[in-house]
Amino acid sequence: MPKGYHHLTRDQRCQLYTLKARGDSVSIIANEIEAHRSTVYRELERNSGKRGYRYNQADEKAKERRYRASHRKLKMTDAIVSTIEEKLKIQWSPEQISGWLKKEGYTKCVSHETVYKYIWANKRIGGSLYKELRHKGKKYNKRSKGTSGRGCIPGRIDIDERPDIVEEKVRLGDWELDTIIGSGQSGAIVSMVDRASKLTKLAKVSTKTAEEVKDALVENLRPFQDFVLTLTADNGKEFAYHKEVSDCLETSFYFAKPYHSWERGLNEHTNGLVRQYLPKGKRFDDVSTQSLMEIELLLNNRPRKVLNFSTPLEVFSQLSRGVANVALQN
Repeated sequence: MPKGYHHLTRDQRCQLYTLKARGDSVSIIANEIEAHRSTVYRELERNSGKRGYRYNQADEKAKERRYRASHRKLKMTDAIVSTIEEKLKIQWSPEQISGWLKKEGYTKCVSHETVYKYIWANKRIGGSLYKELRHKGKKYNKRSKGTSGRGCIPGRIDIDERPDIVEEKVRLGDWELDTIIGSGQSGAIVSMVDRASKLTKLAKVSTKTAEEVKDALVENLRPFQDFVLTLTADNGKEFAYHKEVSDCLETSFYFAKPYHSWERGLNEHTNGLVRQYLPKGKRFDDVSTQSLMEIELLLNNRPRKVLNFSTPLEVFSQLSRGVANVALQN
């Protein structure tokens, strides 16, 4: 027989309810459910309602009590809790929330671990805040390598030829490129990310042809032409018209090595952020230009740890001396 107080499981509460309704004593009930008598007394006292003890109601009461206790233990004010929930709902990560609170000078700052604890406490009582996390609380699995015809692009210039300064991420204008595919080949999104500021541009194409992707790149990057120094893409055949893009934007176009996704790590990460709004399995037929602009706005106004919790738009605007604001409105 366990000594002292222990939390009961839902099954134990169901069994307790049945035995009590039968008229069994606390001692018999404790023995049957393998709990201490003090646990049974405490359970009946704390979790009974106006209609007596009912196991469903008791289980909900216990969950709510644990949730409130965890909330008090985390020592967060109602204002901070409200801010955390607000930022989670626009897909900020716990680390971004924590860093932003500190940067904004909140007197009662919380760590990202505390934000995660709050999310899991919310989930235990049936809340849905965890669904706002990038991976919905699931473990991320890396893709395995495979074989394909990637890398067979005429005239491609290897990333080894790219200027070393690009790796330093200190200047505007070094962009990483990729495409995100809709379910059932229902169109694609061309993603463009500046390495220094993390500023993101998104463009929808109805088919992932080299012609459409070329037009999308030129149309979206031309307003930033003073800040387009290099472009780096993977070896997808949708980038086969790289020479035309280079000529139109007067820039240099480079290709990462096949299956070296880390050479475009920022772009891979950004695509994961976009997937928070356009999850896998979603068709892109009904994704409007307005919707993409709203996603851009959310991403470019989300604080990043790597930017000391400034936003991509703030950094781009600072480094470009205000030119970015004009370009972003086009």
